This record gives sequence, structure tokens and C-alpha cells, in this order.
Amino acid sequence: MKTRDLITPLDTALVADLRSGEKILISGTIYVARDAAHKRIGEMLEAGLPLPVDLKNQIIYYMGPSPAIGEEVIGSCGPTTSARMDPYTEMMLDLGVKLFIGKGERAPYVEQLLQEHGAVYAIAVGGAAVYLQQFVKTCECIAFEELGAEALYRLEVENFEVFVANDVQGNTIFQ
Repeated sequence: MKTRDLITPLDTALVADLRSGEKILISGTIYVARDAAHKRIGEMLEAGLPLPVDLKNQIIYYMGPSPAIGEEVIGSCGPTTSARMDPYTEMMLDLGVKLFIGKGERAPYVEQLLQEHGAVYAIAVGGAAVYLQQFVKTCECIAFEELGAEALYRLEVENFEVFVANDVQGNTIFQ
């Protein structure tokens, strides 16, 4: 299995070169958002309000962090089911997101949208939430704090391990 290093903000040529099944080690910034944060971003766009972050060439991780304990930067930080974010994927792609991280298969129309926008879907290993926390160097809530675990967070990560599930060529690990 080939392992690739990615640094954010993402280089679109490198994203286009990723292939389904490859292991990626991400270093830099990852934004965390789940259903409620996606809905809130959509409402802000409809209202013509400025967004709290520029998502061009960025990564969205579908995850709700557990509270840190003691000296931890973050608690368990495993992926959540990506299919719940399918209705918001086109909006996020239009904002420039180039890589999504979650778990589980995406709808066929989302796979098509990823190809059209030159974006990739990657999976983090479900059930390995405690393992993943070691790669998170900082965790900061940057918007929608009242949503708790569903707020918008910014993580700084080093060698955060994920696997390409859907690449820009339309290949998938789910078949």
C-alpha cells in the first residue's frame, strides 16, 4: 500500500493524484464539522453572512470531539457516519473543500460530485478514536460553540492517518 504525505492547504494537483486505497498522512489544519455545523453554514450562506473560515483547498473531518481529560489536547476523535452530510456536500465543494474525512460509504451522487469538483473522500478507521487523538496537536472551537460537539473546530494535526476511499477518477474502495 502506498503512503502519501499531505500538507494543508491542499495542493489540488496532489489531491487529483491520490488513488483509492492509498494511505495518507495529513499535517496541518483540519476543520471539524458535523450535521449541525453544516446546516448553520448553509443558513449563513442563504442570509449572505460571512463565514467564520475560508474553506478553499481545506479538509473537513466529520467528527464530534470528546472532551479532553487532564493534559490531553482532545479526547477521543473518531469519525462519524458521512452519509448524514451527503445533502451538504455540494455546498461544501462549492466553498472549495477538497478532502472530506469520515466513515462509511457515500451516496452515488456524492461520488459524482467529488469527481466534478476534483475532491477526495477519505476514511478514518472507525473504533480507533483514541488512537487518532495522538496525531492532534491543537484543538480550537472557532464557531457555533453553542452546538457543543457539533460546533466548528480547527485541529492542527501531524501525520493524521486516513485512507482514500473515493478518488477523483471515480475509483472507490467500497466495490
